[in-house]
Amino acid sequence: MKIAILGYGKMGRAIEKIALKKGHQIVLKTDSKNPAEQADFSTINVAIDFSTPDTAFANISAALNNAIPVISGTTAWLKRLSEAEDLAMKNNTAFLHASNFSIGVNLFFELNKKLAEIMESQDQYTPSIKEIHHTHKIDRPSGTAITLSEGLSQRAIINSERIGEVPGTHIINYKSDIDNIEIKHEAHNRKGFAIGAILAAEWIETKKGVFRMSDVLGL
Repeated sequence: MKIAILGYGKMGRAIEKIALKKGHQIVLKTDSKNPAEQADFSTINVAIDFSTPDTAFANISAALNNAIPVISGTTAWLKRLSEAEDLAMKNNTAFLHASNFSIGVNLFFELNKKLAEIMESQDQYTPSIKEIHHTHKIDRPSGTAITLSEGLSQRAIINSERIGEVPGTHIINYKSDIDNIEIKHEAHNRKGFAIGAILAAEWIETKKGVFRMSDVLGL
């Protein structure tokens, strides 16, 4: 598979490493000096976007307008998500956005929803979300924390911390006067995100339409 990496930062480099190990080719890498709008997509099978909130829509649009399937893990640009989805349909290609590509996190999303269903009738508990990331992370709260919040049956306060080089920790807590119930996902490094992104890219290559990571994993 011939891949374009839109946004060649830390995640882009992690994705490149996993892709090459799996026998794929990285034939295009875009960044501020080599913008996607000026790139040649003629040999690309799939584009993977891990850019910035300010550049994500332009990067994604450039690929979709060339009828290239795109998966995107960039967050904090989602006011224009429906426009990207419309572009995919207009150009008869595919688009998948995920706030987190880690397989473990996506299983955690499902666990969070299940626990929320169980806790819905237990009004003595108050839910909260804590997320911890590295100090370079732009968005606050994280896209993952927002997705977790959307999976709850009642509104929860999100507490965001930025510490050192933490790849990502998310904690759901239900607190009452007599006890706490807590579930937690802690990433050890970026490898899980990169593996999930390549898995999604392999899955979407021949698809048409708009998808989510739950479609890739059959959840």
